Amino acid sequence: MRDMPELPEVETTVRGLAPFLEGQRLAAVTTFRPDLRRPFPADLAQRLTGATVTALSRRAKYGIVSTDRDDHMIFHLGMSGRWRTEGGEPGKHDHLLLETAAGHRLFLHDPRRFGSVDLVAGDPLAAFAAFVTLGPEPLSDAFDAAHLVRAFAGRRAPVKAMLLDQNVVAGLGNIYVCEALNMARISPLKPAADVPKAKIGALVPAIKAVLAAAIAAGGSTLRDFLSPDGDLGYFAKDWRVYGRAGDRCECGGSIVRVVQSGRSTFYCRKCQR
Repeated sequence: MRDMPELPEVETTVRGLAPFLEGQRLAAVTTFRPDLRRPFPADLAQRLTGATVTALSRRAKYGIVSTDRDDHMIFHLGMSGRWRTEGGEPGKHDHLLLETAAGHRLFLHDPRRFGSVDLVAGDPLAAFAAFVTLGPEPLSDAFDAAHLVRAFAGRRAPVKAMLLDQNVVAGLGNIYVCEALNMARISPLKPAADVPKAKIGALVPAIKAVLAAAIAAGGSTLRDFLSPDGDLGYFAKDWRVYGRAGDRCECGGSIVRVVQSGRSTFYCRKCQR
């Protein structure tokens, strides 16, 4: 079973980096290879060295490190990325080092190198191409039942596929969509247009609740995911259906696994209609 870090894991990462980076001057920026999923920006070290980090934030599954030069480093953790904050010397899979004037050494660690690092100037939400078409953040007020009713209207794609569409809602991934659909008692196979408005009304708070609980727990324990302090997230112990094929759902039904678009889907046929 393999899923990339999702919104709660990225949010946990951003919050974990903040004490080490926010308000700190970057004394040195070093790359140890030319690329991850795509090349590092050629001027990354030149533009970030000497800059002060003014804020850390997240958009969808991306983390954003903003500086007083109005440059913003945008990172994606890919399948196996994480930031190491314990310092020391670079290891085999450490590909980027941020050193602060206070002496912190932060390594971007990514064994499979499916992550990415980009650098944009100005408003990152407007300047970074991947952000322009994203849907609303699922924890924001803009994400509500009315938004999903509009997005689902006339769509025959399965509801799970619609929720994974980043143009519909930003940052949702396989794990938490499975969890929220179970909480809202909606089959992941159901065409989006056929989901009753009442169930859409239950789905939005279910998504928000699942994400909030996972963030509070520090993210889910994925095979390679670690938060910046080295701790594994522990929300996995509270999964309702994900990874639990053959177990009992809380309704008494049996959890099954099916494959949708090459991804594992876990749900209960008894209560999810």
